[in-house]
Amino acid sequence: MNIPQELKYTSEHEWVRLEGDIAYVGITDYAQEQLGDIVFVDIPSVGETLDANEVFGTIEVVKTVSDLFLPVAGEVLEQNEALEENPELVNKDPYGKGWLIKIKPANVEDLNDLLDAAGYKEVINA
Repeated sequence: MNIPQELKYTSEHEWVRLEGDIAYVGITDYAQEQLGDIVFVDIPSVGETLDANEVFGTIEVVKTVSDLFLPVAGEVLEQNEALEENPELVNKDPYGKGWLIKIKPANVEDLNDLLDAAGYKEVINA
């Protein structure tokens, strides 16, 4: 299972990668594996400012729909348009082309409160 060291994680299986003052958010390799084949990603929150742990969208697989939770408070700037035509990118490349949204964190320091790779590994092995 792939758990990149440079990312931050939540116990709800989202990851965050900070690039400058913009954060990319997606679901982890573990999450996509547990969900199965992703058929649709719905992110209606572009342009909204949300609190940490608020639902920013949903991800749909053949048998269920799961909520997506924002790891840190911030403004949802953009969704990954490639997922409209190819939602399976989340399965194939969850940490790269399968990112879900870009956000502008309200406070970049909040990322320090998230799990590191070792902490996330403990969550999924618990």
